[in-house]
Amino acid sequence: MPVTAFEVPERYKYQNGFGSYFETEAVPDALPIGQNSPQKPAHGLYAEKLSGTAFTAPRHENQQSWLYRILPSCAHPPFASTSDGPFKAENPTDPAKLEYIPNQLRWDPFDHDNQSDFVSGMHLVAGAGDPTLKQGIGIFIYAAGKSMDPHSAFYSADGDLLVVPQEGTLDIRTELGWLLVRPMEICVIPRGIKYQVHLPSGPARGYALELYQGHFTLPELGPIGSNCLANARDFQAPVACFSEDYGATASEGPNSYTITVKFNNSLFQTKQPHTPFDVVAWHGNYYPYKYDLGRFNTIGSISFDHPDPSIFTVLSALSDHPGTAITDFVIFPPRWLVSENTFRPPWYHRNTMSEFMGLIAGEYDAKKGGQGGFMPGGASLHNVMSGHGPDAKSFEGASNAELKPVLVGKGSCAFMFESCLMVGVTEWGLKMCRKVQPGYNDESWGSVQVHWKRPEGASADGHLLK
Repeated sequence: MPVTAFEVPERYKYQNGFGSYFETEAVPDALPIGQNSPQKPAHGLYAEKLSGTAFTAPRHENQQSWLYRILPSCAHPPFASTSDGPFKAENPTDPAKLEYIPNQLRWDPFDHDNQSDFVSGMHLVAGAGDPTLKQGIGIFIYAAGKSMDPHSAFYSADGDLLVVPQEGTLDIRTELGWLLVRPMEICVIPRGIKYQVHLPSGPARGYALELYQGHFTLPELGPIGSNCLANARDFQAPVACFSEDYGATASEGPNSYTITVKFNNSLFQTKQPHTPFDVVAWHGNYYPYKYDLGRFNTIGSISFDHPDPSIFTVLSALSDHPGTAITDFVIFPPRWLVSENTFRPPWYHRNTMSEFMGLIAGEYDAKKGGQGGFMPGGASLHNVMSGHGPDAKSFEGASNAELKPVLVGKGSCAFMFESCLMVGVTEWGLKMCRKVQPGYNDESWGSVQVHWKRPEGASADGHLLK
């Protein structure tokens, strides 16, 4: 069934497509016809351009939207640095204190946090690069027990945020409209777009990756053809929705809204007397979107050997080197394995890329689950050239399994953030979270058996001149 059966029903309308140019208006005739910035926009609105790329970026890369709103975004008092939130320098998630180590790491499921909202419940686990140079990534765990204040909004100037819910539904209000994002869905909130996260089904936990450079795109399909993997028509963008809460001018109003911005991994705040969610209409190709992972059209071998995991890529953020990604978002959904005379799980591997894995639900076929294993809500990190692969039990099982067609991963979905960058780990990720499994290496590979038997009469000195 190529659509996930969600426990929480959908509540919003969407526009379908990836990288499409959309237009939407919540009030008739709010969008101008044939131009972007008329002398007097309809209904007394202000026209505001939101640029996600440089003006002169190539046409196929250029991302921008025009917003028609009640008051412009610049109408607020100055921002001031705040000690609230998870990004201050003295915090154990300080990105300036990343520790780069070659050890394989695995974390038990991260704790829930009933006292925090989506923003204050974010913890930087690992990352690389520098948002001031628009280079690199940040990898987060979030745990939230309450909705954000309805008179608040958050945005990041550092990058695009890819959110992967593991438990709990996120009801996300953005400037451009609403997204309902449930486990087995993902969403991307681009740099600069304000949003507010509500928790309609209770506490929420999940993973997130912030992309400091460029934007996500769909991977090239090459000889696969024009369809499969994540199809463009299955991505969903919001329709316009707005609130009316303002005074006679931008400095007057009946309520106060706290606007928080993440800027170079520090938080700044201001308060304004009008809602930031006042976009009556918009058009463009720079917008938040979501995707149901159940719609991913999985490709695999129907003859022999396990293909590279890149065949499971949903989204990719490209570097300036063709075929090498700053990050790929890869999933391991339910799929049929039919290859003959083949070790079917992922093989043992050392990789020039870093691999951060999480588990949304179920059990991953190359790692045992249960206490001390790879569990939903937990994670693993195999850094550049750190060896990894099936644990001893999974290897023995797959090596001796009857090779008949088998459906693996039913009710399960693992994912991977793969990056060409060497990834550092924060103090929170290594120590403060208290979730690192100290026996990961030994429990996974310490009992790997030696099956080697030298063939009778075989020499081991073939490299010598005689």
